[in-house]
Amino acid sequence: MADVSDPKINEAYEEVRSNKSDINWVLIDYEGDRSDKLVVTATGTGGLAELQEKLDHAKASYAYVRVTYSNDKESQREKFILVTWIGPGCKVMRKAKISVHAADVKSVFRAYSIDVAAREKDDLKEEPIVVRLRKAGGASYDGV
Repeated sequence: MADVSDPKINEAYEEVRSNKSDINWVLIDYEGDRSDKLVVTATGTGGLAELQEKLDHAKASYAYVRVTYSNDKESQREKFILVTWIGPGCKVMRKAKISVHAADVKSVFRAYSIDVAAREKDDLKEEPIVVRLRKAGGASYDGV
């Protein structure tokens, strides 16, 4: 089991969900190579592009992101995604624990529209994620 008991994780989650906050993502990492304790390592206001810069190729991490997009000229939607990052240089034993630990992370990052498994930073490009969010949202007026 992953240790997600740090109250800062839930505080950051609530901040990303809040309409009153500009913070639109939180990144949590393992405290150390041999630790199963997760801690907040970064938050930001720059969306997926900024999050990509913070991801470490040698680590496994989790992120919670608010994505804002337009369905048409007059409407904006906000949806939330859960990112499970496994960098290409992540150690084998850490990779082996990810599926079990992801369930613990989902107990804190509860409300999201889609789960994005990312192995390369390009997996977090905004356009394909917005396409997936539109499909998950049901109401699509542009034929996607």
